[in-house]
Amino acid sequence: MDGKGFFIDLTKCHACRGCQVACKQWHKLPAEDTRNWGSFQNPKDLSFITYKLVRMEEVVENGKIKDWLFFPDQCRHCFDPPCKMVGDMDDEQAVLQDDRTGAVLFTSRTKNLFPDEIKGSCPYDIPRADQNSGLISKCDMCFDRVMNDRLPACVLACPTGTMHFGDMDEMKELAEKRLAEARKIYPEAVLGDPRAVRVIYLFQTSPSKFYHSAVASLHGPRRFTRKEAFARVFKNRRPLV
Repeated sequence: MDGKGFFIDLTKCHACRGCQVACKQWHKLPAEDTRNWGSFQNPKDLSFITYKLVRMEEVVENGKIKDWLFFPDQCRHCFDPPCKMVGDMDDEQAVLQDDRTGAVLFTSRTKNLFPDEIKGSCPYDIPRADQNSGLISKCDMCFDRVMNDRLPACVLACPTGTMHFGDMDEMKELAEKRLAEARKIYPEAVLGDPRAVRVIYLFQTSPSKFYHSAVASLHGPRRFTRKEAFARVFKNRRPLV
């Protein structure tokens, strides 16, 4: 299997948020205007200026916190990205997929797209738009770093061995090895969509307990009917700039 990928071992994540901060620093993204909303997780969601977010879920039993589930959320860089399929209806240069790495890249031409359609097409609820510029953004796999043989910023910053990055074949092999080891302690452990994405998560329990879009089957992409697809292809499109 060609290209690059991540393996994210959630059994080792302590929610230090080093990956989240490193992503901000490398991409020179401004801080969010955060608020106390009743959770240690902050900000509350991904945004146009937050590509990586450590989501936190409390496991409560009998009114007491039994466990914490930590989930460093980011673009999965799908092998066949629905966002690109939908974006290509309006501008084939807006969403690109790099041949060497497999990275799915959003360009400045995303302003020619319909943000709700792009976000709705993603089974992982990832892309976010800027209301002022119309641009759409997400994790870019630290493409500039990877093309210069450097690790993505989030992987470099991880102190616990949660984040891994390398050739896709190696990541898949590592994921299968860690799954076998983890199941000795966590019988419900599973890998998240390993045959469809370049970001493979090891969940120690059901993915649905981590986040409603942790795996594709929980959320599901926006599907166009045959009638809608033809309407999109032949409608009066907005001018490309």
